[in-house]
Amino acid sequence: MIPEDSSQLCLSGSLLLADPSLHDPNFRRAVLLLTEHRHDHGAHGYILNRPLGKLAGELLPAPEFKPLARVPVFAGGPVSPEQLTFASFSWLPAPGLLKCATHLTREDAMERIQNGESVRAFVGYSGWGGGQLENELKQRSWITCKPDATIVSGDNATRLWSDLLSGMGPWFHLLSKMPDDPTLN
Repeated sequence: MIPEDSSQLCLSGSLLLADPSLHDPNFRRAVLLLTEHRHDHGAHGYILNRPLGKLAGELLPAPEFKPLARVPVFAGGPVSPEQLTFASFSWLPAPGLLKCATHLTREDAMERIQNGESVRAFVGYSGWGGGQLENELKQRSWITCKPDATIVSGDNATRLWSDLLSGMGPWFHLLSKMPDDPTLN
């Protein structure tokens, strides 16, 4: 439920799951991690379930970037699709929190890999202007939830949307099983 005064709402660190009614091809069945959110300044995040089937080594073949060779590349969103950025993820089990560092340089990403963190590369990002995301939330274009440990591995990227929805209760389980195009049912 969205509070009446959505200017108090802060969703940094939350996941946004596209409602099945959201037909924008950029976000159809997308799972986004909101890395920044302020009502007056907007929001920033990355789509976590759009692997491009590429590794950073294919985009950065120079020998000095060899530690990044196995980093998976994801479509982070429709904004600045020519930009490659890195983010690291780790799960803190005691408080049950996702630790995420974004806007990493290549050097920072290599250091985090050596420290055992999960690193992903993103082509583009998702962004909203001030108040825009709040309006989309009021229109119920997005379902919010907290991240869990499955986010870190990225192994289930293509199933992430349906897996997360299924675990949110019976109504969401039904939504997760909806065919992509109900008219073909």
